[in-house]
Amino acid sequence: MSDVDDYIARFPADVQSILRGVRGAIRSAAPAGDERIRYGMPAIPLDGGYWLHFAGWKNHIGIYPVPRGDDAFEAEIAEYRSAKDTVNLLYSKPIPFDLVTRIAQHAVQHAAQHGARPAAQHPAVHAGPAHATPARG
Repeated sequence: MSDVDDYIARFPADVQSILRGVRGAIRSAAPAGDERIRYGMPAIPLDGGYWLHFAGWKNHIGIYPVPRGDDAFEAEIAEYRSAKDTVNLLYSKPIPFDLVTRIAQHAVQHAAQHGARPAAQHPAVHAGPAHATPARG
């Protein structure tokens, strides 16, 4: 079992299913590279040192960083965009796995065009086990 499998196993069964679906949707767009835990959450490597992360939270799954796209892409993810480079998928709504794949495809394209980002632009780091606490409520 991998570290990412261990991470997913800490969540309730219904959330585990969603996390596995998000992981699979991202991997379909970015199949190469060894996934691992970075900043306390699963991460999948893209080109140029760029990583796409996902994490389970109390009420949602977060995907980080999601680079800005053209107007059509931004319109498609608008209801899920919660911060400059964050997309949140609420457990209370159907999870759009096809959109997760398109987000990952967009991130792969962005990484290929722009390469690694300076450390100051990486997603916020939340230390400790409280970051991805599988509690729900």
